[in-house]
Amino acid sequence: MVILTLNCGSSSAKYQVYDWDAKDILAVGIVEKVTIGGSFINHKVKGREEITIEHDCPSHTDAVDLIIRTLTDSKTGVIGDMGLIKAVGHRVVHGGDKFTKSVIVDDAVMATLEEVKDLGPLHNPANIMGIEAAKKVLPKVPHCAVMDTAWHQTMPPESFLYAVPYEWYEKYSARRYGFHGTSFLYTAKRAAVLLGKDPFQTNLIICHLGNGSSVNAVKDGCSFDTSMGVTPLEGLVMGTRSGDTDPAMPFYVMRKTGMSAADMENALNKKSGLLGITGKYTDRRDIQKAKLDGDKRSLLAQDMEAHRVKKYIGAYQAVLGRVDALVFTAGVGEFAWFIREKILDGLEGIGIAYDPDANKTACTRNTESVISKPGSKIPIYIIPTDEELVMTEDAYALMAGTYDVHTKFSYSFQKKDYVNKGRAEGLAEELRKKPELEKYIAKPR
Repeated sequence: MVILTLNCGSSSAKYQVYDWDAKDILAVGIVEKVTIGGSFINHKVKGREEITIEHDCPSHTDAVDLIIRTLTDSKTGVIGDMGLIKAVGHRVVHGGDKFTKSVIVDDAVMATLEEVKDLGPLHNPANIMGIEAAKKVLPKVPHCAVMDTAWHQTMPPESFLYAVPYEWYEKYSARRYGFHGTSFLYTAKRAAVLLGKDPFQTNLIICHLGNGSSVNAVKDGCSFDTSMGVTPLEGLVMGTRSGDTDPAMPFYVMRKTGMSAADMENALNKKSGLLGITGKYTDRRDIQKAKLDGDKRSLLAQDMEAHRVKKYIGAYQAVLGRVDALVFTAGVGEFAWFIREKILDGLEGIGIAYDPDANKTACTRNTESVISKPGSKIPIYIIPTDEELVMTEDAYALMAGTYDVHTKFSYSFQKKDYVNKGRAEGLAEELRKKPELEKYIAKPR
């Protein structure tokens, strides 16, 4: 039995193929430049070299069709026919306040996603197109929407409301929603395993750091507060997004420059953040290299990014009271030791002390690591996220009729003996090259 997961962006379609019976990933890949010309698919099958195939995809339907043909092709494929695909899980960035958990897509769900589309104008239209395209190509299997916002529906009103006229919330659903929920769900459950605690007696601060970044305060195993807001623009300094700013500043600049509302929205989402400060870069590796070469604006960008994360860690420690662990995840959180270093420097006063050698060594997606000093009041974990596995398990459980909201549902990765086969194989190879990583592997208590 195969579960397919899809994550469709405005010009891309990312996928994973999971063998449910073997509990193993068969293939992953992405179709790039969908709708804009020059499309191609990067396709990686376990045990084989990655391949690239050029193929024009003027629509998301064409992209999904290309994925299916690549997966079933006698040379590039991993499955004999489409009949082996029993469910499809779709990432949906914004579900508004309408969904507290993943759902099987029907006409009512599609209508609701259209209804809240304005809340996620940069992401939801592509997510919806992806679902519609996949349903055309695979019409006989259940399609499941996995919402980034669902995890955060446990936030209390004091966390999710803004101090603006209350009717804005009543009439227009203007409130904090939060994102990266699938990643936070996975890392929160895994952190509880590492701590040896009941997940619903666990308090965490989780930093999901990537091109888009956010921090989540988890109280008693549920989302209590988060840095992103109505949209993914609020909060941390990101690749191209400004994060927190004075709401009056855009109006000031618009008056000075004559920029339109659309121009300003584009500038805050696509021309700000690290790109806005450096003028060149969004990739932290490029910024690190430029900083070491003496680029002062790259140094400034790094300092600003770390400063903002540090502020949220302190704020969330205050609202949680007790913090059982600090967690880093996602691409930057997992690999950019120099960003983690800047964030963690000086936090000893609030009980967070890191080991510099551990921090530099533990840069891997193949294992969970601990980088806190012995005796640190609060342990620091690096937990590689696995959003696709959450999507896969949600889709399977929805198909089987066993699924429920996460407070009433248990995932395979919540077991103490859970093993990700692909990562375990990768770790064995990595340890041959970097044996010093061994002593920083996090093990369940």
